[in-house]
Amino acid sequence: MLPSLTGRCLLAGLTTLAATLPAFAEIIRPKVVVVAMFEIGEDSGDKPGEFQYWVEREKLDRVIPLPAAYHAVRANADGSVIGIVTGMGNTNAAASIMALGLDPRFDLTKSYWLIAGIAGIDPADGSAGSAVWTDYAVEGDLGHEIDAREIPADWKTGYIPIRKKKPYELPMQPADERVDNCYPLNPALLQWAYQLTKDTPLADTAELQSFRARYKNFPKAQLPPSVLIGSNLASSSYWHGKLLNEWANDWVAYYTEGRGNYVTTAMEDTGTLRALTNLTRAGRADVKRTLVLRTGSNHDMQPPDLTAAQSMFGESIGHYSGFIPSLEAAHAVGSRVVHALVEGWARYESEIPTAP
Repeated sequence: MLPSLTGRCLLAGLTTLAATLPAFAEIIRPKVVVVAMFEIGEDSGDKPGEFQYWVEREKLDRVIPLPAAYHAVRANADGSVIGIVTGMGNTNAAASIMALGLDPRFDLTKSYWLIAGIAGIDPADGSAGSAVWTDYAVEGDLGHEIDAREIPADWKTGYIPIRKKKPYELPMQPADERVDNCYPLNPALLQWAYQLTKDTPLADTAELQSFRARYKNFPKAQLPPSVLIGSNLASSSYWHGKLLNEWANDWVAYYTEGRGNYVTTAMEDTGTLRALTNLTRAGRADVKRTLVLRTGSNHDMQPPDLTAAQSMFGESIGHYSGFIPSLEAAHAVGSRVVHALVEGWARYESEIPTAP
């Protein structure tokens, strides 16, 4: 049977499109994509950001230009591990991951994604230098806002969930209307990663010990760094302070319907997860193969002896008390997962790992 006119037109269109695409000598099929959010200076040989230890220690020596993204892709010799820097904030993250995911030089349909970067950590839940596997990533920017000086007297915050008229109003929107607000990570893969890495030794420096001693009223902030599970709030606005910490806890509890506990704050993860969700729908990736690892470079609020402003501006990116330990923790913990996935590829290519 001859194809229909529509079918013939579609076939002709695809043939024309194929003829316009460049021919690539190599299609890279990475087993793992490491996603960092920022770098300081060069990718290697100077002061490290989130990417440098991965480049140097995993030998990501090949540079693959990606003009539509924030940063070029880097790959190891056989292309089994690649890495990218998204740029800071949810907008950069979504744009960079979409650029990578739609690039025909890469086949990412079976790839695992490890988002690994630093974060503020709630002193009620853990100490600086700790590594936190994310169970829920919650969007912190999408909503309504009234300046705190103008909110009604009985409101706890001026942040209101999208399409609601007061803070934490119930009932919640239908699930299909709040997909941009909360991204649950694959729980089976998460538990596998946690069980694999929970005993990873983490650096505990004299500077970290001095820093955490200031948080006298927070027993968990006094502990040495450890590997945890918790929820991440992704907001492109860098916020800080006791009152916003309370908002973050409430906001995450609201959008996870009490299933998630806010532990870390970062700026990009819902943007990355939105892009991966869309790429999955397009058959270009599998968002169920995604892990988010955030490591505490600083606390998200002030110690008892400082104001919020003093605390925020007393520590700045690249100068956090836990900055280098948090970079070390991201690689120490994350690389265990990367190596396990690569070494177990005969199984994990078709079967997502689960905890025993």
